[in-house]
Amino acid sequence: MIDLMLNWSEWIKPSAGLPTVQWALLLALAAAAGHLLQRYLGLPKVLGYSAVGALAGFSGYTTASWPLDGIAQFMVELGLSIVLFEAGGRLSLRWLRHNPMLLAQSLGEALATYLAAWWVLQLFGVDGALHVPLALLMVATSPTVLMRVASDLRASGPVTDRVITLAALNTFYVLALGGVMARLLGRSQATLADAIYPVILLVVASVLVGALLAYALRKALEIMSPTSENTAVLQLSLIAAGTALAAHFGGSAPLAALLAGILLKTLHPRPWSWPRQFGTASAILTILMFVLVSMAAAQAPWDWEAWSLIAALVLARALAKLGAIALAGFGSGASPKQALWTAGALWPLSAVALLLVSQFAEFAPAIGQPVAAIALPLILFMEVLGALMAMLALQRAGEAGRPPAIRRVKPEGENTDAA
Repeated sequence: MIDLMLNWSEWIKPSAGLPTVQWALLLALAAAAGHLLQRYLGLPKVLGYSAVGALAGFSGYTTASWPLDGIAQFMVELGLSIVLFEAGGRLSLRWLRHNPMLLAQSLGEALATYLAAWWVLQLFGVDGALHVPLALLMVATSPTVLMRVASDLRASGPVTDRVITLAALNTFYVLALGGVMARLLGRSQATLADAIYPVILLVVASVLVGALLAYALRKALEIMSPTSENTAVLQLSLIAAGTALAAHFGGSAPLAALLAGILLKTLHPRPWSWPRQFGTASAILTILMFVLVSMAAAQAPWDWEAWSLIAALVLARALAKLGAIALAGFGSGASPKQALWTAGALWPLSAVALLLVSQFAEFAPAIGQPVAAIALPLILFMEVLGALMAMLALQRAGEAGRPPAIRRVKPEGENTDAA
């Protein structure tokens, strides 16, 4: 594939460069694959995006490298920031205040998942230096996959809202702790006192950027219509600027976007109605993000002997989330059946987990390689399996329609008129 690309680059010299042609073709293939999977098989579109990205990564048809850096990392962070901004806009602090057991569910499932993953890693004799990053990785649930699946299925209801809320909350925990842990583990002699500065820097930079972004959008909504295409351009531009600034000043861009969505929802509690142009631009960035995540996971060094460990981690993670949500479900307003399908929908891993692994690879290179060897196959596997589990859970909860019937191609000349 590399030789083919070199020969192709000598034959075709587009004005924007060969990488532009590659990414344009990949996005076109991903969009077509996602559409065909949903139309003919009734599957979530994200499976098509992930499949195209994985095939591109395995074949070498890519200009992105691992660990992520430069424009590739920025695009993943930007796509994730947009999704987390939308997820934050659906997270009502008033709901948490009136239903504190929902917050207890979130904390319980995060802690139970971390401890269960830690126990499995010890059971398999994994190096102790890898316990913290891998156990924290297992806590994360992908809001991007969940929101795409819910959108494709047009799902709505208490389980859908609860799942997205829990995913947004544990994403907050993982992003807040992951960056600090990566910086501490990258130091040879890190003490508790060393954690103070990176924690303060991460929190202050993320909160400050998130607050400025929420304030700017709040003021914009006072003079601009939410349905205007200019409002969509303003919003996307401000999120992009916030993504760049948060990362530059030591904060977390996705965390800042999540906080901005939560704050804007608090300041502007009325239902949001963003224009169609925003949805189209967001969809393009989301597809690009899924392709990049799958591509990066497929390119990294894989440890094929670790599949038994990966299977054990997946099982322990699922049981821990189910047990914690079921135990903390009493008093939260959810029935046992709703708790079951809520836990079933929390399977996906994607961009949040990939950025966490990339941070460990950047700041702690000594453990970055072995962490990536286990984590990246797990991320790619759980991005696909998690999307299927989320679809099944939302359908069984009665909040999404069944997959549409497979379209049958009629023979030529067959009468299609209604009887």
